[in-house]
Amino acid sequence: METIGFVGVGKIGMPISENLIKSGRRVVGYRRSSLAEFERIGGVPARSSADVGAQADIVFSCLPSMEALDDVVQGPRGLVHTARPGQIVVELGSHPLPDKQRQIAPLAQKGATFIDGEVSGTPGMVSAKKGVIYLAGDAAACKKLEGVVAGFADTCLYFGEFGAASRVKLVNNLLVVIHIAATAEAMALGLKAGVDVPLMIQAIASGSGGSMQFGIRAPWMAERRFLPAQGTVPGLQHYVGMIGDFADSVGVATPMLDCAAALYERFMAMGFGEFDGAKMVDVIGSLPRSKTKNEGTTNET
Repeated sequence: METIGFVGVGKIGMPISENLIKSGRRVVGYRRSSLAEFERIGGVPARSSADVGAQADIVFSCLPSMEALDDVVQGPRGLVHTARPGQIVVELGSHPLPDKQRQIAPLAQKGATFIDGEVSGTPGMVSAKKGVIYLAGDAAACKKLEGVVAGFADTCLYFGEFGAASRVKLVNNLLVVIHIAATAEAMALGLKAGVDVPLMIQAIASGSGGSMQFGIRAPWMAERRFLPAQGTVPGLQHYVGMIGDFADSVGVATPMLDCAAALYERFMAMGFGEFDGAKMVDVIGSLPRSKTKNEGTTNET
């Protein structure tokens, strides 16, 4: 039985691990908090990141911060201490590219390969194997990973040089940020339109105005189903700064992102941080109708 390692068994790591277990793999995992749920789904608990690495030739991680990533790879009980030739380590979390690149050399000195990975999808999508996995870096290592990724995702895309997966994820999440806000605006209007709301959602989700975020979150907005949160606004705000820095580096304006970012700041100011981003419908609903009909027009004489 093939052993796969996973460090950071959280909202994304747990469903990935569960799908890997269902695919017939032995999954050994570690996180700083309790591993009781991980054990319940059939996972094998480890004592540290290094312990995970000692037991698996392929190790995935999905970590919440650059500090956590540095510690898991290079810390006193990090993966570097048990790294070996042929081992592959894949970080699936989103971090500034220099923070990911910083992990390459220490692992390479031990003969291990570090891969730039990303996950596109909510925890529910990942659980249903509908998440999309992006990989970038060493081509042979990424090719080897494809068979393992097939155990937890139906789609795996290789983007080439290290860092390309991270850049594509930022483009993706620019749209996620905008689409959630746009869905909230549409639903705030639709809920007051005096129409059959479920039928309206069905029509729009399958029509020209639909989006993945509308299909997921419009029903939650209609039903006021904001907990448990599949994706929080602080989680989205984690990307806003990175997207802005990326856009600055390539010289592209982001006017729609900038407008959406202000709405997310209002969301947090209203004390909604624990709720799913779907609660943006209440933020939109709280705003007065601004009179902007003639803004941006000129009268020529």
